[in-house]
Formats: sequence, C-alpha cells, structure tokens
Amino acid sequence: MDGVRFFVRNASRVLWRIRYRGLENVRHLPEGALLIVANHQTYMDPFWICSPLKRKFRFMAWDRAFGWPGIGHVIRFLGSFPVNTATGRTKTALRESLAALRDGATLLVFPEGVREFSDGKMLEFKTGAARIAAVAEVPVLPVTVRGANRIWPQDYKIPRFRSVEIVFHPLLNIKKPADGEVTREFLESETGRIASIIGSAL
Repeated sequence: MDGVRFFVRNASRVLWRIRYRGLENVRHLPEGALLIVANHQTYMDPFWICSPLKRKFRFMAWDRAFGWPGIGHVIRFLGSFPVNTATGRTKTALRESLAALRDGATLLVFPEGVREFSDGKMLEFKTGAARIAAVAEVPVLPVTVRGANRIWPQDYKIPRFRSVEIVFHPLLNIKKPADGEVTREFLESETGRIASIIGSAL
C-alpha cells in the first residue's frame, strides 16, 4: 500500500502538478472509523484524496469499473466495493458502508454519484453520506477536488494534463436528532451543510 501511495503522489506531482491544502486538518485525525465525503470530478479522485493518508480505506466504486483492465485490480486492492448506480441498490451500499466503518475503516463517499462536467459545477448531493455518518456516528472529513474538471470530467473522453488541488476541511460531526429519528428533512439539511463546505473551496 505504501508503494501505491508513493507512486500516486509522485506521478501526480509530475503529470498534474497536484497541490494539497488543509493538511493540518488531517495530521491528527482520530483513530478508528472515519467518513470522507468529497465532490467527484475525475476517476483519479480516490487516489488523490487517499494518498496523503495512512489509513485502512474502503470506498464505493461503480460496479462496471471492476471489469476494466488494470483499474479493476487496483480498486479491489485499495478496498473498494461495487455499487450499481443504474439500479440504485442503496440498502446494499448502506450495509457494506456500515460494516466497513464498524470494522474501523476509513470510508470514502462521493455523494454526487457520478463525475461532474467540465464546467466544474457540483451536481446534486444525494443524502446517503449524511445517513451513513448519522447511523454509524462517525466524524466526517469534507474534501474538495478543485481543477480536475479540466482533466477528466464526464464530457471528456480522455484525460488531460492540468493542475489539480485537493482541499481537506476541518472535521465535521453529524449528530442524530435528540429523539434519534433520522428523518428526510434532517438528512437534507446535513447534506446541504456538507455540500456548502465542499463547495466553498471551488
């Protein structure tokens, strides 16, 4: 894993002039389960976000990506599990996510579900990440991927070489309502709060 992390960091410095901001927010992260929530601009986002952090990672990945030569092997190695975005198997994804967090892993979630377009505007955030954080009662690390919309967004067929910046925000706690009921209104409010933090660095 250290070898993969070293390769990603150095290749990204050369090819995409990657910069990291807010590293002070990840130097003293609490041990145990953690939920990372980020916007999604390229297929490389998980590698860029995870490479500075020495933790046990799990993350959701598009099920079709597991069949891609090379990529499928790498994402399995890094701890991904498949999610079928076409059928929206939310119960399966929630169950896998909670199991990973109960095992003490760091879970990476992209609430947009798909990559953004080249205009760089965030897509609508789904409420799954807020639900996972509330049910598992784990801290959230919001992360902004900035500039990668000019590298490999939905409307680009092949990646390009531009600079990218990854911004780590301060930890965020999502607490259940006093009555313990996780309502739709609660999830939408917390999802909006996460999206606002991530969007503030774009």
